[in-house]
Amino acid sequence: MRPMTDGSHVARDYRFHAAEMSSSPSYRAWALGIAEDPETQAVIAALPAAKQQANLVFAAARWHGARPGSYDALRATLLGPRWPQVRATILERRTQTNEVGRLTALVPALGMLGPGPFALVELGASAGLCLYPDRYDYDWGERGCLTGSGGPTLATLATGPLPVPAAHPRIAARVGVDLHPLDVSDAGDRAWLLTLVWPEHEERRTRLAAALDLAGADRPTMIAGDMLGHLKEAVALAESCGATPVVHHSAAVAYLDGEQRERLDQRLRELVAAGRCHWVSLEGARVLPRVTATAPVADEHRLCLAVDGRAVAWAHGHGADLSWFG
Repeated sequence: MRPMTDGSHVARDYRFHAAEMSSSPSYRAWALGIAEDPETQAVIAALPAAKQQANLVFAAARWHGARPGSYDALRATLLGPRWPQVRATILERRTQTNEVGRLTALVPALGMLGPGPFALVELGASAGLCLYPDRYDYDWGERGCLTGSGGPTLATLATGPLPVPAAHPRIAARVGVDLHPLDVSDAGDRAWLLTLVWPEHEERRTRLAAALDLAGADRPTMIAGDMLGHLKEAVALAESCGATPVVHHSAAVAYLDGEQRERLDQRLRELVAAGRCHWVSLEGARVLPRVTATAPVADEHRLCLAVDGRAVAWAHGHGADLSWFG
């Protein structure tokens, strides 16, 4: 019998996850099920704190055969004989979701910085799929479109005074930093990224498969290591290209602890103040408090888009909508 671990915080967290996962009925049902189930809460609470997030637990369960649908299938996987394998995958893997839909927010932000050329540095880059903003077309609904890349179209529902760029950004270099970069040519890494896409999100899955093929044809420079330790190295590499360095990150800084987030915030502000780079962040409302404080209103269930530390919009985590106020 497993030792019981207090899972009260898991219940609270998974109720929050259920709200975040409202666009996936299967994941919402799983999150609500765990929020009411002390046995599965105890199993999750026994994991390292950084490994308790719903995205990772659910993806690992699916990796080992749990079919999306009723909560019973997940419960049997977490409490049954497959749990040791699921746990091993949770400890080995990470939620390195590479959502190219977030480029619908990044591109207007880049447009605010001029025509380029830019040397992009992405922190928490996963497989580096968000380093190709110039390879997609964009449809911001009534706010306008940007076409001519020859690549797929990324669409979002945009509101507010969105600054639609007149042209695609010019990208001179693509540099990614990640603790464990994923390889777009590796079948296992590709399969894991596809598993991280939520059930019922077939459009996202198709988009991801296309993005993997696109990146495979022109692979970025990847630095293996933590974003704090390799930030200056990555910026120096970008500077050496003779283009304007832009450091960006999306839903990645959330995986740092509070002290690390503050250090990264301060270091990026110092680099911006020194004229060494621009900074585009897209993180949850609670991740970078100094940034979020510059937004006129709060929205805890969307990501805060900011340019050089100033909030300009709220964006859906998967690129479904964008509310511009900057």
